[in-house]
Amino acid sequence: MTKAFIFDLDGTLADTLDSLHVSVNKTLEELGLSPITREQCRQFVGDGARVLMERSISAVGGDGEGLLDEAMRIYGRIFEANCTYHVVPYEGITKLLSLLRQNGMKLAVLSNKPHRQTVRVVEEIFGKQTFTWIFGQQEGIAKKPDPQAALLIAGKLGVTPCECVYVGDSEVDVATGKAARMKTIGVAWGFRTRGVLLEAGAEAIAGSPEEIMELIKE
Repeated sequence: MTKAFIFDLDGTLADTLDSLHVSVNKTLEELGLSPITREQCRQFVGDGARVLMERSISAVGGDGEGLLDEAMRIYGRIFEANCTYHVVPYEGITKLLSLLRQNGMKLAVLSNKPHRQTVRVVEEIFGKQTFTWIFGQQEGIAKKPDPQAALLIAGKLGVTPCECVYVGDSEVDVATGKAARMKTIGVAWGFRTRGVLLEAGAEAIAGSPEEIMELIKE
């Protein structure tokens, strides 16, 4: 029986691409490098800020390894100021979250975005009462697709993995949910295509937030 949901943030609950894109390009500009495209940014996200910057620097011909530490210092400052830039919930998400709560579900967020900004974005966009637990990338906890954080959240929510549904938009999310032995739902409205999710082994894919309610009944 399903008792809880863990949601990815970027590309799942909210469209955060503009905030990431502008932060990356402002960082690249300070490093004296060319900007990346919005589509490149879409493909580079999902594995945390450090990997995002490493991929971005390499894509424009920079020394990804040599510049990375400096880039992360710059990016941390810039992203702190821009983490909610143009961020909006996907259509139907707010209604879905309300319905889940009405049905007694416990809700949590798990993101590879830095923890401080994860909490800020979630609480600003969805309020402080929607989610019981908000968890971003932090020192000492393995990032997704390692299941450590997902299992930690399940424990905090007082549910077993089999009572928890993991929802995300990327191959990283599919791998996370499967590794945690949770029912895993990929979403087709985010940063990856349905084909990428299928190739990653998604057992279920929702084309809209409304479909998630139907999938958990199956």
